[in-house]
Order: sequence, then C-alpha cells, then structure tokens
Amino acid sequence: MTIHAQALLFDNDGTLVSSLDSVERCWTRWAQEYGITAEDFRRVELHGRPAVEIVADLLPAGLVQEAVARVEQLEVEDVPNGGVHLLPGTEDLLDSLPADSWAVVTSATRRLAEARLDAVGIRPKSLIAADDITRGKPDPEPYLLAARRLGVDPARCVVFEDAPAGLQAGRAAGMTTVALTTTHQAHELVADLVVENLSALSTLVTDGGIRISARD
Repeated sequence: MTIHAQALLFDNDGTLVSSLDSVERCWTRWAQEYGITAEDFRRVELHGRPAVEIVADLLPAGLVQEAVARVEQLEVEDVPNGGVHLLPGTEDLLDSLPADSWAVVTSATRRLAEARLDAVGIRPKSLIAADDITRGKPDPEPYLLAARRLGVDPARCVVFEDAPAGLQAGRAAGMTTVALTTTHQAHELVADLVVENLSALSTLVTDGGIRISARD
C-alpha cells in the first residue's frame, strides 16, 4: 500500500518513543500516594489520553489539579533514569523528512513531552501538547490544530498512532491513519494501514509531497 501526503503527524509515546517503563514506575508511585487501587486502574482507559482526563476519572474534582501536577513532576524527574528510548525506525524516518512537513501530537503536557523528546534527540519544529487543546484524543482537536499549524488540509495529513483513542482522533479529523502494533494487537486497531513499527515504512519526498510505502 502506498499513501500520498503533505504532512505527517506523529503521536509520541508508543509511536516515536517508548516510555512504558517510566510510566509504570511513576503512575504506580502516584497511585500509592493517592490511594488508587489496581482495580480502579483497570476500569479506566489510560493509554493515549491526557493525564488530566485520567486523573479526573479516578479522583474527586477538588484534587485533580494538584494530582495532575504531581504525576507530571514524577514523570519529568524520571526521564533521566533511562525509561525513555527510541522505537525502531523513528530516527531514520524523521531524518528523511523536511522539518516543516511533520509534527508531534501528544497527550502529554508540553513540559513532559519536551523532556522525553529531548532525551532521545528529537526536536520537532511543531509540537501539539495537552496544554494547547481543550479536548484531548479521541477528539480530533489535537490533530486538526496540528494541520492548521502546518498549513495543510487535514485530508492531506497522515496520522501515526499506537492507541485506539489516537486513531479515532485521526479518523474524526478526516485524516489517513497508520497504526503501529507497539502497545496494542493488530485486531484492536482500526486504521488504513497497520504495521509493526516505523521501520516497516519507507518514505520518498518529492515536489508533490511525501509518499509512504510499506516495505515488502
């Protein structure tokens, strides 16, 4: 399958990088501090959603602001502990793209996203974070904002995601979607193309845009 686009929009955690070890450490500690049980966690969708929405599902409204700040602090402080690393294919694919043709669209706060990206040497020209939007994934707002920032028609954008919520956001934005099976199984992901990770893709930049193909 070959996809033609003018802009590529990447989720961060689970797509460009893996921070699962760090997330598990930090959220486990946070849950212990706030008395959240394992059963409470199981009933809430965690992956691909802004921390403020997750916390709001678990704690009374009066505690949300303080609790979100606490988990952000834990995660930022944990970045130097080696819990963040590039996923296969990330470096080669990003290096093949013009800086103004792609953006990172993450459910993390800007502070946390920049800490994680900087730790692995990724410095996007365009970054959409939780601070920039009012409705997070699966709402299309984050991806539509990224398209506007890049000056590209949403229909000419391709979204790269590992989580159902992110893929739903991409579809709702009217964009082509590519799913990576880095955190979910293929049958859990609804997308125009499903691949193992970014190393399964090749790109060709032309005057007319970007051509993305699945490697044989």
